[in-house]
Amino acid sequence: MNARVLDGEIITSRLDDVRAYDGVRSRRVFACILDYIVVGLLTIPFAILVFLLGIITLGLGWMLYSFLVPAVAVLYIWNTLGGREQATLGMRAMGIRLDRLDGAPIDGMTAVVHTVLFWAGNVLLTPLVLLVTLFSDRKRALHDLLLGTVVSRSDR
Repeated sequence: MNARVLDGEIITSRLDDVRAYDGVRSRRVFACILDYIVVGLLTIPFAILVFLLGIITLGLGWMLYSFLVPAVAVLYIWNTLGGREQATLGMRAMGIRLDRLDGAPIDGMTAVVHTVLFWAGNVLLTPLVLLVTLFSDRKRALHDLLLGTVVSRSDR
């Protein structure tokens, strides 16, 4: 274990350093906006494929439009947030990443569950999701508390 001393405190991991959470809330908001844009752009080629499939199947393929955006978003999250970097493209641009408190890497299923809880929380409890970050340790949101994860700065 690499322990270091910072202002008289022993820091055993990157997640114990309070500087790793500076500006995380605002960075999360902007990362979310960027990720919505990326998912929207990624949906365009798949929408064209579904359109062509609908023509071939005499309209039956067009029913796939109802699942298109969530399917693209889940694949995007699985491959980025559940990948080696543990961050979506928006999170990388904002310099943040998702970590588990037990130190294990984020796998694809945890990333998808994290995102689904985020979406469900925003649909049902929008103000509560953001208010929790004001009072929780490490500026964790409600879905972070449920899954034992934390968003921290990747540059610290």
